[in-house]
Amino acid sequence: MRSPTPLRCGFFFFLLVPFLSPADGCGGSGDGDCGQWKVLRPNIGVSAMHMQLLPNDRVVIFDRTDSGPSNLSLPGCRFLDGSNRKALRRDCTAHSVEYDVAADFFRPLTVLTNTWCSSGSLAPNGALLQTGGYNSGERAARSFHPCDDYTCDWEEHPKVLAVRRWYASNQVLPDGRSIVVGGRRQFNYEFFPKQSKSDSAAVYFRFLVETKDAVEDNLYPFVHLNIDGNLFVFANNRAVLLDYVKNRVVRKYPPIPGGEPRNYPSSGSSVLLPLAPTPTEAEVLVCGGAPLGAYHYAKMRRKFRRALDTCGRIKITDEAAEWTMEAMPGPRVMGDMVLLPSGDVLLVNGAAAGTSGWELARSPVLTPAVYRPASPAGERFEEQRAASTARLYHSSAVLLRDGSVLVGGSNPHVNYSFYGVEFPTELSLDVFSPGYLSDGNAEFRPRITPPASSPVRLSYGERFTLEYEVATPIEEVKVTMMAPAFTTHSFSMNQRALFLETADKEGGNCGRQVEAVAPASGVLAPPGFYMVFVVNGHVPSEGIWAHIN
Repeated sequence: MRSPTPLRCGFFFFLLVPFLSPADGCGGSGDGDCGQWKVLRPNIGVSAMHMQLLPNDRVVIFDRTDSGPSNLSLPGCRFLDGSNRKALRRDCTAHSVEYDVAADFFRPLTVLTNTWCSSGSLAPNGALLQTGGYNSGERAARSFHPCDDYTCDWEEHPKVLAVRRWYASNQVLPDGRSIVVGGRRQFNYEFFPKQSKSDSAAVYFRFLVETKDAVEDNLYPFVHLNIDGNLFVFANNRAVLLDYVKNRVVRKYPPIPGGEPRNYPSSGSSVLLPLAPTPTEAEVLVCGGAPLGAYHYAKMRRKFRRALDTCGRIKITDEAAEWTMEAMPGPRVMGDMVLLPSGDVLLVNGAAAGTSGWELARSPVLTPAVYRPASPAGERFEEQRAASTARLYHSSAVLLRDGSVLVGGSNPHVNYSFYGVEFPTELSLDVFSPGYLSDGNAEFRPRITPPASSPVRLSYGERFTLEYEVATPIEEVKVTMMAPAFTTHSFSMNQRALFLETADKEGGNCGRQVEAVAPASGVLAPPGFYMVFVVNGHVPSEGIWAHIN
């Protein structure tokens, strides 16, 4: 283990007002305690079906190549993917963009193979690795290596996957590879990138056969890396713990109470709740979705059944784990769950009736909710300020480094449709700022002194020191470490939040300091890039990038 890594000092102003506390949620005294919405871009030309934040604070956004021309020109013409014959014509538009958050600038990218309903993850070096899709893209992989000069673009690798991957899920493993699980009519998993001959074939996974019903409801399975190195896999209404090294199920969990499906097209959402320092237990939360048969009722009968209004929470490290059910503020299908640096969970987007699929949902849910895992049962949900834009099928949401959440997408149609439809295709980008970013919490918000180098380079188990400033400190200061997620279809793949072991230090001439300990191994935090935040009570700083290897 190396000695503690100091970060560069900066100007510090300190005013102690001990009787003040940060405004806490919608009942607090600060403006914007229920959160604030802002339109970042009314039109980026492409609907945000998929989003990934990169470690240079840019977001790669893309939809599919067979949805007809987008609203963004692409230099040089090409032919569309032929999977949609009605759209097979000359196309000079982009189906992917890079959005620079700091500069508020976006540019077209070139993606040719069809990325419809695909999956992705970040490699340890920060490159976006993107897998599968439809038709020409079903066995393709793509990579996007971040650059600062706006010259980088997608690199495409056709037919590198062992089988077709449409509606699959990815999870980064402790060795830096990704496992790609499931997909339509794919009851198996494989690894990517391919590092050896043993990676070349798909591995049969019987659990995905057992959880398939007439409309599947086990697509985009929820996959989370447990603290023992095994994978928690939830599909339909059941879950197992998979030892992917030995290809065996080491634990079967009871079905979620009520027995309703939660995966696509029922489309609930799931997160691994934030991990404690040196964790001995881990919990998964599964929220919302559509009841059994909702897809059939909506598609065949044009009847839109009420979405589910419950969450199930389970301690996946317990040998005799049981689900605990909680009621949400209201029904929600196609919602996105975003881990926040405060340790809370944001539920955003979705509908109160219907299911995933083209024009199969009604009653948009405009009101986000914050779930506070540490609060007592029955007191964990708090509704936030309502959005003005409906975000239904093919919408997404990702956490940004300033602690806000970027929200985009919603194209519930076969092609881009803006007129004569109940819910037009959305090309806008909004940002939701949780209550901790309100003016009333400004004095409680820490500011990390800019590090001498960015990203901060860490090794597993390394102690490192963060310098920060804050006008009004509170008793408890935490450090959180957040993995940027790949988000699509109500599931944020590779999303992960860790509270680090910390100790206060004397600030000296540099103001306040906190010493933190990096996670002990890749099982807790797979190698790669993370956002690191200092959290004062429940108010986080702007994050800094760190790279752990």
